[in-house]
Amino acid sequence: MEGTKPVNKKLAAALSGGAVLVLALTGCGGDDSNEELDAWAKQVCDAVQPQAKKIESANAAIQKETSDNSTPEDVQKTDSKAFKDMSDAYKAIGAAVEKAGPPNVDDGEKKQRNAVKELNSISAAYASLRKQVDGLDTDDQAKFADGLKDIATELDKLSKSGNDALRNLEEGEVGEAMSRQPSCQAATASAGTSGD
Repeated sequence: MEGTKPVNKKLAAALSGGAVLVLALTGCGGDDSNEELDAWAKQVCDAVQPQAKKIESANAAIQKETSDNSTPEDVQKTDSKAFKDMSDAYKAIGAAVEKAGPPNVDDGEKKQRNAVKELNSISAAYASLRKQVDGLDTDDQAKFADGLKDIATELDKLSKSGNDALRNLEEGEVGEAMSRQPSCQAATASAGTSGD
């Protein structure tokens, strides 16, 4: 079983970068209250928290699969489910941001639209990774390891790209309003402890 282990470790490392996306959804400090914005932030944060947990669990499942002596079948099954969960979670976060409407700030509508588009494209990227992992040949160890390597590369790209619109959405007052929400603080704490 040697072949897939280092590759799946690489996968896990790339994935822990994905947790950064959830962290992007949680601002820091500030307490100039703005009721309308606070209500918006509460709605988004409350919806994000369970999704952040889902993403964290998916990360943990892949991490665990790398530390055990897993067969390619086990790795495939775990990774496939993890990618599906992540895809669903980002889609749900996108829906939550969409449902909340634009935040009451300058360019709020544009920021919201871009963030939703970004979250949906992250969701689609994980769905496509799931298809890739499902299509891997588990009977051929070397081929399977190569396939995982490609997926790890994609994941790495995914974790490095794509949270500009989210960061943009959370600049200034929006980030401050989000940081006042207990559910966003909880999401930051749990995403922050996932380690690498």
